[in-house]
Amino acid sequence: MNETSIKSILEQEAEAVRHIPTGAAYGAAIDLIVEHVHRLGGTLVISGMGKAGQIAMNIATTFSSTGTPAYFLHPSEAQHGDLGIMRKHDLMLLISNSGKTRELVELVQLARELVADMPLIVITSDLDSPLAKEAAVCLSTGAPQEICPLGLTPTTSTTVMTVIGDILVVGVMQKIGFTSADYARRHHGGYLGSKSRQQSKNENT
Repeated sequence: MNETSIKSILEQEAEAVRHIPTGAAYGAAIDLIVEHVHRLGGTLVISGMGKAGQIAMNIATTFSSTGTPAYFLHPSEAQHGDLGIMRKHDLMLLISNSGKTRELVELVQLARELVADMPLIVITSDLDSPLAKEAAVCLSTGAPQEICPLGLTPTTSTTVMTVIGDILVVGVMQKIGFTSADYARRHHGGYLGSKSRQQSKNENT
């Protein structure tokens, strides 16, 4: 692969990020998370299947490290007992490019047998999909074309999903006033743990 090809791929990915639809839905999603997790004491349950599931797992750990309790629930494992972790006041963030991933559609049905009024935030490319229609808030990826030469492998779509997750994380951090000291209490190890403790110390001197 030559430099021109690499730059072309980078530009396509960047263009997809620049064209993520914005609007009031982000504020609504952030408010929903703050209400259910920080006011009512629930947990943010995040799920996705396949590559989208890997993005969901990353978003869950990022939320948890920044003060919003979250966990990744594998949609298939949910059908074998893991669904039992869900409680009143929890809410779900579901990630599906098509918006019709079978395992997630089934997860919604099963989850609402436990918590009938559980609200859903859905990240998808199809606002008319089954999951989008179940959502309290739907966040569109903008349906970017995959950079995969076959147009099949989740590539650009997962980049966009990650960025949307970052927007939600940062928005909630701002809403709850999350500080360096708060971060340091949750992230003890490694470079970031050391940096957060030093940053917190500097802020308090």
